[in-house]
Amino acid sequence: MSTVTEDGILGNTERHEIKELDSVTILFAGDSGDGMQITGSQFTDASVVFGNDISTFPDFPAEIRAPSGTLAGVSAYQLHFSNHDIRTPGDRVDTLVAMNAAALKKYLPELEKGGILIADKSGFGPNELKKVDYASNPLEDGSLSEYRVVQADITAQTIAAVKPAGLTGRNAERCKNFYTLGIAYYLYDRPLEPTFDEIRKRFAKKEPVIAEANIAAIQAGYNFAHTIELFKVTYRVRRAVFEPGTYRNISGNLATAMGVAAAASRSGRKVFFGSYPITPASDILHELSRLKHFGVLTFQAEDEIAAVASAVGASFGGILGVTCSSGPGIALKSEAINLAVMTELPLVVIDVQRSGPSTGMPTKTEQADLLMALFGRNSDSPIPVIAPATPGECFECIYEAARVAVKYMTPVMFLSDGYLGNGAEPWKIPDAAALKAFNPSWGLDPAGFKPYARNPDTGARPWVPVGTPGLNYRTTGIEKAENSGGISYDPENHQRMTKARFDKVAKIAQEIPATPVFGAQEGDLLVVSWGGTYGATLTAAETVFAQGKKIGHVHLRWLNPLPPDLGSILKRYKKILVPEINVGQLAYHLRGTYGIPVESYARIRGKAFTVGELVTAYHAQLPQGA
Repeated sequence: MSTVTEDGILGNTERHEIKELDSVTILFAGDSGDGMQITGSQFTDASVVFGNDISTFPDFPAEIRAPSGTLAGVSAYQLHFSNHDIRTPGDRVDTLVAMNAAALKKYLPELEKGGILIADKSGFGPNELKKVDYASNPLEDGSLSEYRVVQADITAQTIAAVKPAGLTGRNAERCKNFYTLGIAYYLYDRPLEPTFDEIRKRFAKKEPVIAEANIAAIQAGYNFAHTIELFKVTYRVRRAVFEPGTYRNISGNLATAMGVAAAASRSGRKVFFGSYPITPASDILHELSRLKHFGVLTFQAEDEIAAVASAVGASFGGILGVTCSSGPGIALKSEAINLAVMTELPLVVIDVQRSGPSTGMPTKTEQADLLMALFGRNSDSPIPVIAPATPGECFECIYEAARVAVKYMTPVMFLSDGYLGNGAEPWKIPDAAALKAFNPSWGLDPAGFKPYARNPDTGARPWVPVGTPGLNYRTTGIEKAENSGGISYDPENHQRMTKARFDKVAKIAQEIPATPVFGAQEGDLLVVSWGGTYGATLTAAETVFAQGKKIGHVHLRWLNPLPPDLGSILKRYKKILVPEINVGQLAYHLRGTYGIPVESYARIRGKAFTVGELVTAYHAQLPQGA
């Protein structure tokens, strides 16, 4: 038998040890054509079926097809899976799978010292090394001595493994991601059958050869690691304990699409979804196009302006209009959104934020559209703004956005982001019957009908489908006369109508529940977060609170109107800190609203916060030695 090396890796037939771990973070990285997103998704699905809690972070290249083997072309998928509740995809990586030199160079800084590196030797040839400025092969020059390195000729072994299935050449090579997946399954004691079942379901009828080859590749990778005892130690992460119910793995974009479909079902009215493809929001259109049986009409417009204008037109006709984009597209939609503000029609505007300005970094996340959502239209044009905290929460927040849009007759902005939209987590499937119905009543009497008369409780005008017999009315972007809706240039009328539109949005605050505060209910520091920063900001606050510090944490979902109890909560703390992935937009908003000092922890790197950096940031705001 071979001797065992100190790093725990060997090539022999000794029995290996299985260690129990509470959680693991694994990152798959390779060229954009190497199938890393599929590999990560399959590992995620297997972990969800097994019963782990998970949090993921796919990282896409911005270019459609960057030059092979370059840093710009690296695609990655990070997964954190555990036996307990988690909220982030992990600060540091325990295992890095690098399919080529570019993947190693880009993501090696994320790997823990002593972590496992699995590398495909075929991706480290002279040409690949040259493209990323490696002077020598890091797999051979000793520079990776701080890590546990496992290297194999994955590409060649994959080609041999799938040859009996009838695949050769480039088609055979494409299966190497599944061979790698088999190695990872062995390392972390993942079940194979769920993935086999998924492959058969997807390919067996139309492309049985592909299904057979992919299954063979996974099994070969697993057998390779098992037969030669590639790892002295393998690891097991047991099931997490969940609240009873039926769960599925869900991304934020998928949850958003399902929430829109639920709104169509529970409102009793069809939904019209007018959209134009844009990263990272396009998946919502793709998913909704498959949900037409729930009463969703989808329309891929020729541009952003046509998309939102068609949605406003749908609402004018009595069907709830929804439109979707990312920052650059929302900027183009602003005039038509304001038309919905002036005509007081329900409209849901989905913004899956990305790095900017302009085209920016299309596949990277950011939170920098908040002020645009609040104020980014001409004149005084208030609209409600809601932001989900987790991928699964996208469902309930978009549903709430639709309900509020109909009840208060107003556009509502739904602020997701690339981190939430592409990320995934286990999601407890809700009871559809328990969702609050919001069927609008149109039982209006033609006698004395006034299209801009207001409900005293909500401030909303009636929603009357154009062409309803006896209830004809005209509406334009010109200022409305109070009650009648006719054109008016009267100064006092404009004053009243502007105030009415503001008051209507302010009334939504009556439906916002009491704001929960984690940790110290008063004290030295309150951390306020919103959007996709929820997981990292709360986990860091838990860490610091457990150290005996007087720290609290509040997460906001409604950003306009703000929760009615927020002002009194803020006053209970000596310092307020807002971590956000922009230059400090919520901090600016809170200062202006409450007239109190608010500190900002702003990072604009196209990446989510890590828990470790936030722990450090919190301590910097707390009294030293306290």
